[in-house]
Amino acid sequence: MSNKKRKASSSEEPAVCMLCGRADDDPDIFGRTIGDSRMSIHEFCLIFAHIALEERPPGEESTGIDLAALTHKVKQANQKQCCVCGERGAAITCAESGCARCFHLPCAADGECITQYFGEHRSFCWEHRPRQTADTAPAEDTICVICQETVGDSLSYHTMVCPACTHAWFHRGCVQKQALNAGTMCFRCPSCRDNAVFCDEMSTMGIQIPARRPSWDNYRAYASLLQRHQRCDASRCLYPRGRRQADIRGPWQLILCSSSCCQGTHRRCSHLSNTTATWECDSCAGLGTASSTISELAGPSTASQEGLQPSHSP
Repeated sequence: MSNKKRKASSSEEPAVCMLCGRADDDPDIFGRTIGDSRMSIHEFCLIFAHIALEERPPGEESTGIDLAALTHKVKQANQKQCCVCGERGAAITCAESGCARCFHLPCAADGECITQYFGEHRSFCWEHRPRQTADTAPAEDTICVICQETVGDSLSYHTMVCPACTHAWFHRGCVQKQALNAGTMCFRCPSCRDNAVFCDEMSTMGIQIPARRPSWDNYRAYASLLQRHQRCDASRCLYPRGRRQADIRGPWQLILCSSSCCQGTHRRCSHLSNTTATWECDSCAGLGTASSTISELAGPSTASQEGLQPSHSP
């Protein structure tokens, strides 16, 4: 391979974060990736390094970063080793007074460290992290209420309990996934359904609870159901401008089926008077019923004028 090709391939590689040295872009772990191919920074790396991140109004750059503070922090981090992986560039420092341990954001879980996604966004090493104070340990065969796998027989970094009911046990990884899917609106204990006490404790224990709607509440998935039908479905549309055009009122006003709202017609195309309030399509009224009723109320239809015999009820 030529030198030119080597340079081209290397230039296509994603830029690494200036603080953690990773090119990963998982938003659940790193938040947004800010910057471009020359300079890239993870949102959560900035927040837990306590560097100001200013949100700007639409039309301008999406974020503003204190570049002086960032430059100083990068130089400072390059002199410190991560207490988990041993590499330099650890920008997150334990919040415990007198503790000098530092770590990278993606190394936190591996080193059983905690990062709190609220308030002052404090971080703690494995020695000084907050711990749950359950009165009893889980029994040997206790299962996680989320994944239904055993959780072990002791309270630990990876095994957690609901502080409200004190009998619902789960894995840290399982409850974290549930929090990311549920968001602040729906996150609660899977067993007792407590919200307030449960969320406070989980946040303190380092569970990230994003301020967003639950993942299953996807408006885009149901957008088509929220759209009003906008087409004339008469067998013969008479409007010169076409089936998908309509007026606000008058003979070319679009009337929807009063039973299903999934079929529509211009008033004139189904021989409806300007005072007719409701109309049913053939599917809802019974094949031929809607047209025959309309014909009897509105006079001769186009079909009868063309020699087709309308249906008559007994």
